[in-house]
Amino acid sequence: MNRILVTGGAGFLGSHLCDRLIKDGHDVLCLDNFFTGSKQNIAHLIGKPNFELMRHDVTYPLSVEVDQIFNLACPASPIHYQLDPVQTTKTSVHGAINMLDLALRLKARVFQASTSEVYGDPEQHPQQESYWGRVNPIGPRSCYDEGKRCAETLYFDYHRQYNLDIKVVRIFNTYGPRMHPNDGRVVSNFIVQALKGEDITMYGTGSQTRSFCYVDDLIEGFVRMMATEKGVTGPINLGNPGEFTMLELAEKIIQLTGSKSKLVFMPLPTDDPKQRQPDITLAKENLGWQPKVNLEDGLKETIAYFKKLLAV
Repeated sequence: MNRILVTGGAGFLGSHLCDRLIKDGHDVLCLDNFFTGSKQNIAHLIGKPNFELMRHDVTYPLSVEVDQIFNLACPASPIHYQLDPVQTTKTSVHGAINMLDLALRLKARVFQASTSEVYGDPEQHPQQESYWGRVNPIGPRSCYDEGKRCAETLYFDYHRQYNLDIKVVRIFNTYGPRMHPNDGRVVSNFIVQALKGEDITMYGTGSQTRSFCYVDDLIEGFVRMMATEKGVTGPINLGNPGEFTMLELAEKIIQLTGSKSKLVFMPLPTDDPKQRQPDITLAKENLGWQPKVNLEDGLKETIAYFKKLLAV
């Protein structure tokens, strides 16, 4: 059993990670400032003897005693991270420094949830970890993209300078139960609009592509990455290489919900990537990992969650 700190632990991904770590018998300290996280996501864990919840903002230093740190704290949807872009950058950069300093003091292994957004609007397809990316440093998405890029820089400098035991993964589009209904992400947007019978908002022509990974698959990748030998630092892509256009996704959701929603087309947002697909060769080689849940099965679970949520 390890004592494990999960920052952003009440968020979409963080809460699923807390579930998995509790199930595996670890002692979990869930830390969140509830900017985008929700107590509902971890309500079923409160009261368990090996689970503790702490309200805290990672931009401020923290002193706790743990064996491992999963740093997931940061709003990850464009609507949320653009709401307070300065705070978003602080969360990525100051949060990274504070977690790295804590790990250094404790001699603990520390995991960074980075993002495929470090690749920006990529010229390479699919994206390999060796690709440096094509990112606008001054655009409306830059607070998140560049914040996460800087966090990676810090992790690898702490590793080189202090021999800190780091693990860095780059998360590609992930979906599943506990997504925020108003986060502006394409899966939650389409499902909520379809269930309400509203027009489905399609940006651009709908020909842009994304690769969608079900949350359970992603969390399995997290756990495997944290368990690797010290020399395996990453960054390692975690995502589903199955690639779908936005039109294909919308049609699949309309079919699964039985909705009569119509598509309406809007201008493409600034700096929105045209393509996103992970090369997961390193994950297969280093973690023995690849996603198992197909898009239709994952969407069924996600639609069932939103049906229940919207019925309340």
